[in-house]
Amino acid sequence: MIEHTGQQTYSESAVHRILDANLDRAREGIRTIEEWCRFGLHQTHLTEKCKTLRQTLATWHTPELRASRNTPDDPGTDLTHPQEATRTDLTHLLQANFCRVQEALRVLEEYGKLYRNDMATASKQMRYEIYTMESELMGHHRHQKLLQSQLYLVTSPHEKLFSVVELALQGGLKLVQYRAKDEDDMTRVQIGQKLKQLCHQYDALFIVNDRVDLALAVDADGVHLGQQDMPLAIARQLLGPHRIIGRSTSNPKEMAQSLEQGADYIGVGPVHTTPTKPGKAAAGLEYVRHVAQHATVPWFAIGSVNTDNLSDVIDAGANRVAVVRAIMQAENPTLVTQYFIAQLAHGQRMRLAPPSPQPPPHTSPTAYSDGHIH
Repeated sequence: MIEHTGQQTYSESAVHRILDANLDRAREGIRTIEEWCRFGLHQTHLTEKCKTLRQTLATWHTPELRASRNTPDDPGTDLTHPQEATRTDLTHLLQANFCRVQEALRVLEEYGKLYRNDMATASKQMRYEIYTMESELMGHHRHQKLLQSQLYLVTSPHEKLFSVVELALQGGLKLVQYRAKDEDDMTRVQIGQKLKQLCHQYDALFIVNDRVDLALAVDADGVHLGQQDMPLAIARQLLGPHRIIGRSTSNPKEMAQSLEQGADYIGVGPVHTTPTKPGKAAAGLEYVRHVAQHATVPWFAIGSVNTDNLSDVIDAGANRVAVVRAIMQAENPTLVTQYFIAQLAHGQRMRLAPPSPQPPPHTSPTAYSDGHIH
């Protein structure tokens, strides 16, 4: 029942329309999220969770509320916003629908108090469940992308930085790290924000080198830490459980420590000496072989890896590589990116393919009594 409080009288039909509209919004938003959980992530428990939430909302969507609907006279049906007309990438699409569901549930919670208190209480609890699902799904989404990424571009200063990165993204690149040692913080924030938008436009991950504060400032997907940077545990406290944290390693001890501390991925190298790490000795292909046998998270061989020596790195066991100059200084970043991705994918297929049946032992031809060679 609709209650009357003080001098203010609530219109029962108006409250019914508000509840009806927001039940629709919540159910539609959850269904949009559910489709990605089902067909994109193949996550049974998240799909079932979405379905349960939708069915719970359906029990509140009574004929009484539906009968109050008056779409022709609703002044809000013609209202729109430019951001509603486009979705820049999958992350944007999912985030928009989580926000839509959360807002609708808040409305149901508040106006439900004028209709049925048990509905208001249930809507409040459901809103907290959606917050938890958002954290789980958005974090899972990042890590799924990380698992699927085989090529990692680490940027270096370039007069056409954005153009080079976009050309690589057009070639299929899905993981970019912004590395800048000399710019001031204001410039880094401006460049970082633009690179993040560019990466997300192509559904790629954007990582910031060294700086946790910068990663937070530009809302990056994660941070890459060197051995002398902030301890991984502190970075995790600041970034939360769903952003990606990578760690550079150059020997088995550093690898073991990084895995124990919870790195989401590790850099392995430098495979060869590189001007990016002046004075640092090469870890060599032997370390690549060690990591191939012992790593439990995604890892990227790095250090002067280029199109000439890529096959050696793949033969040592690498499925993923990180590059700087090979793309940043390439005449055709798109073509070079496609070459790296194709070669890495081929190498991985070869490793996963079942061994070919061995031919029978070779024997010399035998002359039989009929005079023919068999």
